[in-house]
Formats: sequence, C-alpha cells, structure tokens
Amino acid sequence: MDLSWSAEDVAFRDEVRAFLDKELTPDLRRAGKSLTSVYADYDVTMKWHRILYEKGWVAPAWPKDYGGTGWSVVQRYIWASETAEAGAPPLSPMGLGMCGPVLIGHGTAEQKAHYLPRMLSGEDFWCQGYSEPGSGSDLASLQMSARDEGDHFVCNGHKIWTTHAHLANWIFCLVRTSKEKIPQLGITFLLIDMTSPGVTVKPIVFASGEAVQNEVFFTDVKVPKANAVGKIGDGWTVAKYLMLFERGGGTSAPSHRVRLKRIREIARAEGIDDPEFQAKIADAAIQVEAMGAVELRTMSALSSGQAPGPESSMLKMVSTDLSQRLTELALEAVGYYAAPFQPFAVSPGGPTPGFHRLHNQEPVGPEYSWPVTAKYLNDRAGSIYAGTNEVQRNILAKAVLGL
Repeated sequence: MDLSWSAEDVAFRDEVRAFLDKELTPDLRRAGKSLTSVYADYDVTMKWHRILYEKGWVAPAWPKDYGGTGWSVVQRYIWASETAEAGAPPLSPMGLGMCGPVLIGHGTAEQKAHYLPRMLSGEDFWCQGYSEPGSGSDLASLQMSARDEGDHFVCNGHKIWTTHAHLANWIFCLVRTSKEKIPQLGITFLLIDMTSPGVTVKPIVFASGEAVQNEVFFTDVKVPKANAVGKIGDGWTVAKYLMLFERGGGTSAPSHRVRLKRIREIARAEGIDDPEFQAKIADAAIQVEAMGAVELRTMSALSSGQAPGPESSMLKMVSTDLSQRLTELALEAVGYYAAPFQPFAVSPGGPTPGFHRLHNQEPVGPEYSWPVTAKYLNDRAGSIYAGTNEVQRNILAKAVLGL
C-alpha cells in the first residue's frame, strides 16, 4: 500500500501552506495557538471566516454545487493537518458543520437557496437548540412546544447549554409539534430567527470563567411553517442525521498530534525525563494514530455521499476521551505553573467575567503554561456535549453489537 502523497497532493499542500503563511496574521495565530475552548472568540472567528470565504475555502466538506470546495478526502485531510500545525483558529461549527449539511441533505430547494449562501458569507451566525432542563442525554423527552396556527407555529419553551446564542441571529431547534406514545415521534426540526419577539437569552458562566453557553427562552414566538426542515413530526430523523456530522464528520487527529507535539516541547523545556511520563505520551500517540485511521475511513464514506454511521459515536467518544487525556498530560508537564488561573493571558472562547488583567499585571510562568489550566477546565465538558460518552456506548452496543 502506497501511503505517500501524490505530486498533486504535494502541490495542494504547498498551496495551503502559502495561503496560511500569507493570511494567518500574528493575532489569528496567537488566538489559535492559545485557545482554551473548542470555540474561538466571535471576533476572531469571523475575521478568519471572512478570509476563508473570500478564498472559497470556508466550507471544505460541502459539495461544490452548494458553495463548498469539492476537495477530495486527501485534500481535506491535508487542510486539517496544515491549519492545525499553523495554529489557525476554528470556525463555528453550528452553521457550516451542522445545519448546512442538514439542509443539503433534507432541506427544500428554497431553504437551500436562502440559508446556505448566508452561512457561507457569515451573514447568518447559527446556534443549536437541542438540550432542555431535564432533556439533555434523553433528548427525545424534550418539551418545547410548537402549536400549529395555520401557516405558522407558536413556540414556547426553554433551551439550555446553547453555545453562542448571545451572538447568533438564527437557531435550529427541536420542538414538539405533537405528543405521541413514542417520544421520538411528534418532534420537528425548526429554524427560528433569534430576533423574533419573545426570544430571550440568559448567559451561563463556566467553571473555566467563560460565558459561552446560554439559556434561551421562547415565549409565544411565531415561526413560519416554511422553516420546518424535513416532514413535520419527523424531526428526530433529521436530528439523527445532524448528530452524525456533529459527532464524527470532521478530523480531530491532526489537532491532537499538534497538541502532543507541544506537550513534548513542554516536557523538554521542563527537563522531564521520567520514563513513566514518556510512556503516557507514547500511549496517547498510538491512540491518536488509530483514531486518525478511522477518521480517514469516515471521511472517505462522506466523500461518496454516505453518512458517517455508528462510527461517528465511536469517534466522538474516543476523541473527547483523548482530548481530556491530553489536557491532563499538559497539566502534569507544567507542574506548579498550572496553579495560577489566568484566562486573561490566553484566548478563551468568550468573555471571562471577573478575570481581567490588572494594571501592569504580567502572566505568571512561561508562555507555554498559560493556557493549560483553562483548557483542562473547559475540556471537562467534552465527554458530555453532543451526547455523553455513555450514550455513545449505548448507540454502539445497539447499532454494532446488536444488543
């Protein structure tokens, strides 16, 4: 088996590197490399989004007919690897990575024509309305109602853990349009304008100090029926399709490799030559490479029009476990430099109320230690969001093992 890049692949890699060298400004690189969340700050996100949009590279996984790049699996993998190595900040996944693919797969021609170009340009910034108080892992128990009023729905309910709802102008929601004996029935996938009367957003502050998550309240919010994606009452089918992309439609291995590389650099700077620590690094590296092989296989399936399938649950579970393990290794490597909590020195995913740089205050410790503690705290949510790891194991047990 020939695993080397072709001449065309090498030329594409060189094109990507030249583009990143030119367009990744020092502030964008600094934000990407000092990121402590899975999300970048909104201003950073949109600056990078606009650059990629102008280049035509803002949606690598979308079909070319809808404004995507039309890249091959190899090209998308090269892109993920090179942007991770260069320290490019991430884009928000809610529109481009979740709602966009759903509209391409389940939306009407009118919905595609209206929403997809606005996602690409960044004119519309999306958030996800799934979880509710009491309906997180058991999502089918959701209670937000959408009452049929002829040509529109009237929505009432409460969503929680809604990332960037305070910034988004659109939200895709799961709502209950009827009550059935089977809870997965009677749910509709609905697109809601966040500027509609009756929508209220309340921030939630994380243990990491970041205010990225929100509660969203809907009080008699009118939504046109034309905003339903898929059949009314069959939103669970649409939601499952979306979650395949949310959990396993991308590549995490390249960024994990870069993080491992930085942990090794920290270990050298700290003079760590403990064989036990080196064994932990080696074990993590093996797991990253194994995950990377599965990601390539999944990307190949996506490129031929297939959905990721149950492998998405496996990738979500393995990737978040590995990410948390890497934060623990980084914490171990920096030692007592992890004690000061100083998010003002790094790039959180949003504002950190109460943690601001004081006059003439300089961060404590070497620069490589600054993001470690905040990243560790933020990453604790990884095995919970997008379906807990326990839920993923149940999916695999049912779909793969037939239990």
